[in-house]
Amino acid sequence: MSDILTHTEDGILTITLNRVPKKNSLTAAMYTAISNALEAAQADPAVRVAVIQGHETIFSAGNDIGDFLKVPPSADSPVVRFLRVISSFPKPLIGAVCGVAVGVGTTLLLHCDLVYAGDNAAFSLPFVNLGLCPEAGSSYLLPRLMGHQRAAEALLLGDPFTAETALEVGLINRIVPPAEVHALAHRQAQRLAAKPLASLVASKRLMKQEQAAPVAARIEEEIAIFGRMLREPAAKEALTAFMENRRPDFSAL
Repeated sequence: MSDILTHTEDGILTITLNRVPKKNSLTAAMYTAISNALEAAQADPAVRVAVIQGHETIFSAGNDIGDFLKVPPSADSPVVRFLRVISSFPKPLIGAVCGVAVGVGTTLLLHCDLVYAGDNAAFSLPFVNLGLCPEAGSSYLLPRLMGHQRAAEALLLGDPFTAETALEVGLINRIVPPAEVHALAHRQAQRLAAKPLASLVASKRLMKQEQAAPVAARIEEEIAIFGRMLREPAAKEALTAFMENRRPDFSAL
């Protein structure tokens, strides 16, 4: 079975992360599949809204480290294409999050218009702990959403935060039991799909137009820095330690 499932019905595209045994960690092939689905939805006037969801127990543990090292971010890599596509998707985009959302599992939510979370959701942005820097425009968007100090806890310390904190700072819209999250997201998608598409697209564009250019520029800057840092000693030590299931040693770095 595919690691990414897509289904379109009644104007709603549903993208499901379907690699649960690997905690829905994302591979280059999965990024490509999501990008293809979103681009097709963007071009199809019959599709009015898209939903990204995982499983009731896990949203995404972030990048599959082994696969990520084989296909590191570059100007034309699948992960970079995905970031560009999701950040510029013109139609309403809904996230449905249960369980752990690590790294890009959290940052992709910054580009959703509505996000619903289970009370088991847990968000984490451990980029610095991996010797890397933020991505997906999160270094621009997160301080504006959470305030600098809370964003620093998330991005500099890598401290995880709960669904309650995510709700308080505006990252998500509502918390419900995990078994209800996907149904809620799809009810809201149905409400959106019943509305005129031109009005949805125009309203989203107007809400996001002031940040569109800065976010696009920040994504490109983050990509360049991230790619450079991935080749440096700190990231090599952190990722090697992760693969060896030990604590990294940054004392000489």
